[in-house]
Amino acid sequence: QVQLVESGGGLVQAGGSLRLSCAASGKIFSINDMGWYRQAPGQQRELVARITAGGSTNYADSVKGRFTISRDNAKNTEYLQMNSLKPEDTAVYYCNADAVTYNYGFQESNYWGQGTQVTVSS
Repeated sequence: QVQLVESGGGLVQAGGSLRLSCAASGKIFSINDMGWYRQAPGQQRELVARITAGGSTNYADSVKGRFTISRDNAKNTEYLQMNSLKPEDTAVYYCNADAVTYNYGFQESNYWGQGTQVTVSS
């Protein structure tokens, strides 16, 4: 019922920047929390950053001061600005959202995007 599509990944040198976007579409009534997670090869998926509908944010310690999460509620889109990238930031980045849909009643469910690869070379 809800699709999340990420874009903006790619290959960048250490110290560079990338901006990820995630657009949500479907029978959306509202979106509560949104977030970005990442998974490196052989590692568990981990939280990068989350943002509430009101704009409150929290970050993993490893990205504080370098990454910024934001959202445009009118467009059902969230962003992740990544600066001062390090090789250890290399991973597949996933968009996540708690979305409320309406179909003979309201239902809140958690959704994931397909992921976008970020590779940081040293």
